[in-house]
Amino acid sequence: MTDLMHIILQAEQLEGTQATVAHWLVAPGDKVKKDQPIVDLETDKVAIEVTAPEDGTIVEIIAEVGKTISAGGELATLNTAAETDLEVTYRNSNPSSTAEHNEPNQLSDAVSSSEPSLINNKSKKHLLGPAVKRLLGQHDISPQAINGSGQNDRITKKDVQQYIETAAHSQPSLEVDSASIIDQSGNFSHKVPHSPMRKAIANHMVDSLLNTSPHVTSIFEMDLSAIIAHRSARKLGYLDAGANLTFTAYFLIASARAIEQVPEINSQFHSDALEIFKQINIGVGTALADKGLVVPVVKDVAHKGLFQLAKDLTEQTEKARNRQLTGNDMQGGTFTISNYGVSGSLIATPIIINQPQVAILGVGKMEKRVVVRSINSEDQMVIKPMCYVSLSIDHRALDAHQTNQFLAAFVSEIENWPAQ
Repeated sequence: MTDLMHIILQAEQLEGTQATVAHWLVAPGDKVKKDQPIVDLETDKVAIEVTAPEDGTIVEIIAEVGKTISAGGELATLNTAAETDLEVTYRNSNPSSTAEHNEPNQLSDAVSSSEPSLINNKSKKHLLGPAVKRLLGQHDISPQAINGSGQNDRITKKDVQQYIETAAHSQPSLEVDSASIIDQSGNFSHKVPHSPMRKAIANHMVDSLLNTSPHVTSIFEMDLSAIIAHRSARKLGYLDAGANLTFTAYFLIASARAIEQVPEINSQFHSDALEIFKQINIGVGTALADKGLVVPVVKDVAHKGLFQLAKDLTEQTEKARNRQLTGNDMQGGTFTISNYGVSGSLIATPIIINQPQVAILGVGKMEKRVVVRSINSEDQMVIKPMCYVSLSIDHRALDAHQTNQFLAAFVSEIENWPAQ
């Protein structure tokens, strides 16, 4: 007797969105342990890792790679019965599996006799899924030539694609698809499919800039000397306590204090009114290399000190880079900071507003510059660590008055740190 369990995508994992199946970490017949990751999903904001609800054997994959799935949708079936029942269930559900294990490895047999090391290796065909088999067959590749990155050295579709791409770059192809030719100079290209996150970013940016908000940007200059000195005296102690003290933590506090002086910045535009939020929740744009951009939100910034904000940022940044952010980590933002200076940019404008907010702060690269300061009532040239700071606004909600008032307050907080 068998004990089948349906693995369902839970609503709390999605936070009201849909997800696309990005990559299965297991295949039918694989034994799994409770809480073992089995599939990666992607939403328009975050990556989700779904784990096995119980010990057992994967019987069937229901949601194939590329499929969009909503809360309550079925991902796979799991057999939690005893060992003998598990084997019977998988064999009955996959009648070709036994024959597949016993049949000759045709791909291996097709390997040239000039590659004896590949022929003598143990066959990996039992580790191949249908999509992988198709790719190997189409490109006449032996599975022994590829090191699998999946569970139990299983060869994944990504492994094969990377192998094909590497081989294509290492030796020129004699036959070229004319559709791949860009011009007569022999410049070739390949297409990288957009991830759900990249598609969502593209739609969000176009909608914000062209369809929703008339963007206007104001730029101020800012001296970072005060927070540099303050951070130098405290960063090691913070690090020992588990918090990486970055400049962004200072920017969070300064933003909250400036918002308290200009509360309209912390709002949402409606056709009949401007909704001003009491709680200040600030999103921090975080790049995921070439995979896209996420904006984890630090909640209730105005009521937190520097250490707690540094700790919150450390945790959020680590979760973002490890693709462990949840939908809740990304929701509730009322204002956003884009610290684009960390990648070397002096000025970026306009920074696209994160809808439905009405403003976004941009902080450029710090560099030492010669500036004029009044010292003992005399103008003198001094070297200071300077940066440009910008505020892009929704001109339906805000005007130059509120914009410049906010930036003046923000710059004053940073330049006169520690400001009380």
